Amino acid sequence: MRTTITALIVTLVSLASTATASAETAVVGKPAPDFKLSDAQGKDTSLSQFKGKTVVLEWYNPTCPFVKKFYANGNMQQFQKEAIAKGAVWLTINSNAEGKPGHLAQGDAAQAAKAASLNSTALLLDPKGTVGREYGARTTPHMFVVDPKGTLAYAGAIDDTPSTSSGDIESAENHVMSAIDAIAQGKAVDPASTEPYGCSVKY
Repeated sequence: MRTTITALIVTLVSLASTATASAETAVVGKPAPDFKLSDAQGKDTSLSQFKGKTVVLEWYNPTCPFVKKFYANGNMQQFQKEAIAKGAVWLTINSNAEGKPGHLAQGDAAQAAKAASLNSTALLLDPKGTVGREYGARTTPHMFVVDPKGTLAYAGAIDDTPSTSSGDIESAENHVMSAIDAIAQGKAVDPASTEPYGCSVKY
């Protein structure tokens, strides 16, 4: 019963957020759209500056139960640490608009990153939702992996278990970490696309 309810919630969230992603131009197998955003310290960071490396894009809302699932016990922080240790770049992006739940203002972002013990390369702020819409980011988390050539190699859920329980993380198949490993080994990413789950991005 719990699984059925969770699946229904995920479906409703995905449908409700589809309209916000109408400007989507990111397509798996095609060049990932470049962007430039300010990080938590106010420094500009662009996707193109990391060309030659695998880049993970993680859409983030600190108030979302699905995000808390991964952060509460340090799981997401560990994934970030492992990815970077493998030579990847991990960019955490907040696209929630001012006045909406989970929005991070420039002046609060650095402290928020510290409080969450983020191990990502940078926490980027997208308050107007421009980059989120360009990538079609619908949920938090919504994950994307860009290969060293700048091609979008994966888009979708972080794993195959759409729940808010941290107890499900260990047994789940982590699509993002699998994508990073496949790219490093010169293999095709499989699956390359999945249905994301989580809270809707608050554009």
